[in-house]
Formats: sequence, structure tokens, C-alpha cells
Amino acid sequence: MSTLTYWNPLRDIQDLQSRVLNALSTGSSRTAANKTDAPAADWVPVVDIIEDEKEFLIKAELPEVQKENVRVTVDKGRLILSGERKFEKEESGKTYHRVERSYGNFLRSFNLPENADADKVEAEFKDGVLRVHLPKQEKAKPREIEVKAE
Repeated sequence: MSTLTYWNPLRDIQDLQSRVLNALSTGSSRTAANKTDAPAADWVPVVDIIEDEKEFLIKAELPEVQKENVRVTVDKGRLILSGERKFEKEESGKTYHRVERSYGNFLRSFNLPENADADKVEAEFKDGVLRVHLPKQEKAKPREIEVKAE
């Protein structure tokens, strides 16, 4: 009986990058900014970012991800999409001949545009697509100041 092996080229590249960076840095030179509590990403969902006069809209494809396994966070000028797509439990009597889709944790992070209103971000999840709405702030309108004479 053969063993099923999952190949994720992105993970291989990330592992290599981590090993190279760890080899080049010393423990004392690592800063708190390099350490994160976020889970490592096993895959990266694809996104579209669309802008109109009212908002920025981010659409992320998350097929077969349950709503309960999706998190949207706004923190310090960053929008973070994270969660997990769980692998179907292998059942006896089934043989997987190929597994190309990625499973596990995912993480996407974006800098918020200066004119995005971080306090009014909304997210909706339907048909495997996460839609994050980033409303734009109203621009301050120039106003004329009356000059008074004494």
C-alpha cells in the first residue's frame, strides 16, 4: 500500500526562505517584529481588489472553507484574512490518486489605504467567496475662512 504525500511547492519555498534567513541571522539580531503569533500559512487564497468611488472591495476565493474557520482582522493599519481549510478525513475503501488542492492554514495581509475607514470594515461570506468591504473616508472639503479686520 502506498502512502499519500501532499506536495505544496509554496510551502517548500517558504521553508527554504526561512532556513536561509535563520542561517543568516543571529539570535540577538532578531527583533520582536520578526516574531509573530500568527499561524504559518499552508496555502494562500487568491484575491481580487476592486475600487470604486465609495469603497475598496476585496474578494477572496475560499472554496470548501466553513464560515466558522474564517477570520477578518483590522490591526494597526493592516487587514488580515486568515483561517483554515480542513482536509476531508480519509475513509477506508477510498484511494486518493492525486491531491493537488491545498489544505491547512491560510493567511493574507494587506496594508489599508490611507483613505480607508478601518472602523467601518464589513465582511460577508457566500458561495465560497469572502467579500471584505473597506469604505472610503470622506475627504475633508476645503472651506474658506473669513478674515476679520479690527
